[in-house]
Amino acid sequence: MIRIRFSWLLFVGFTCAAEPVSWFHDLRPLFKANCVSCHRPVKLKGKLDLTTYTGLQKGGESGAIFKPGHPDQSLLVKQVSGDEPEMPPKGEALRAEEIRLLHRWVLEGARDDTPKHAPDFFQPPKAPPVYSSNPSVSDLAYSPDGELLAVTGYHEVLLYNSRTMNVYARLLGALPRLESLAFSPDGLRLAASGGIPAEFGELQIWDVKAQKLEWRIRASRDALYGVSWSPDSQKIAVGGADKLVRVFAVKDGREIMRCDNHTDWVLDTAFTPDGKRLVSASRDKLIKLIDVESGQLVDDVNIPRDPELCLARHPSEPIVAHGGEHGRIRLHKMEPRGGRLAEGDNAEKSYLRESEPLTPPIQAIAFNGDGSLFAAGGDKGEVHVFKTENGRRHKTINIGSPIFTLAFNPATNTIMAAGSDGKLHVLNVDSGEEMKVLDAVPLKLEE
Repeated sequence: MIRIRFSWLLFVGFTCAAEPVSWFHDLRPLFKANCVSCHRPVKLKGKLDLTTYTGLQKGGESGAIFKPGHPDQSLLVKQVSGDEPEMPPKGEALRAEEIRLLHRWVLEGARDDTPKHAPDFFQPPKAPPVYSSNPSVSDLAYSPDGELLAVTGYHEVLLYNSRTMNVYARLLGALPRLESLAFSPDGLRLAASGGIPAEFGELQIWDVKAQKLEWRIRASRDALYGVSWSPDSQKIAVGGADKLVRVFAVKDGREIMRCDNHTDWVLDTAFTPDGKRLVSASRDKLIKLIDVESGQLVDDVNIPRDPELCLARHPSEPIVAHGGEHGRIRLHKMEPRGGRLAEGDNAEKSYLRESEPLTPPIQAIAFNGDGSLFAAGGDKGEVHVFKTENGRRHKTINIGSPIFTLAFNPATNTIMAAGSDGKLHVLNVDSGEEMKVLDAVPLKLEE
């Protein structure tokens, strides 16, 4: 019996090892994460398009880049191999196992297995999506003057006139799922981030007035979260499921900082009021303080307690409110906690206060325009409003479904909350009442 089991394991191992490499499932995600920022239809560097098998087969200005069955004679393999590979010219080199995968695919004949109706994640849809039901809302954001409300949709950001709630614009992008939105402090641009899990993360910068995509970059091999702007609107930060914190220059999309001190997903970021430092919140239970110019860790802001899921910065002071899986909202100064490297030292000089226990998890936090109030929401569907100066609860409003995002309207001091039900809930902060419930996207119902 032991011999039979051993033989069966050998057989299973052999068949798994013999599984051919797939262009669509194995190599396409690899190219998405590492190559298509330069080799796509709108930016054909070297006249090479790596977004489709057809483009790959066509080759570039140097001619064909692979010869089926002959990886050692294929430019595609040669340029990513060796101690100092030519490609990609910037960022991380391909890992050894990724190069082996590419080598095997060419050796096995470089076959195209693209499904007949495969989705295209490189081109935006030609027309706005038609919705028959409300998709969940990952994030929403108000413009600094409160005139516009941005809401995540499928392949798009919907911009609403916040007074009339009529659609102002629909910003169509290639990315099907967006995770976070943020207007620049000067109100001229909108940042959006998201991605396809385990394939790539994308950051988009939109010109709000022109309703035009200025640039987008696929900067990670996993989704990007928690986008935030520097006070001067010249830099943008983002966290990721790859555990990294990145900062980009807004003028050209160039990555100017990267920090790798987290050990789990980074879900939110915020600059200090002077723009010199940055805090990041992660599922590794830590809020970290990072020097923007050097990318070096300054210190942890907090003592690790529970996985951090969301974070918001006070509008004028270097203070952050953050929450996570255990239902506590804590306020910290954006400065080193002190004593981090001393053995047994539990100093937390940055700590200010924490809220009463709430039903976990906490998924969203936001301050109002003057910082006198902050609100939090989570899976229970309750929006809790607190006074910043003492942490006392001001109001609780139940919307009846899990909350993923919320924001104060800076012009009216109302709260907009949204989440799993795909609705926009307008909440009165003073009375604690739900004023209005709207569809997050324009619906076309069946006749």
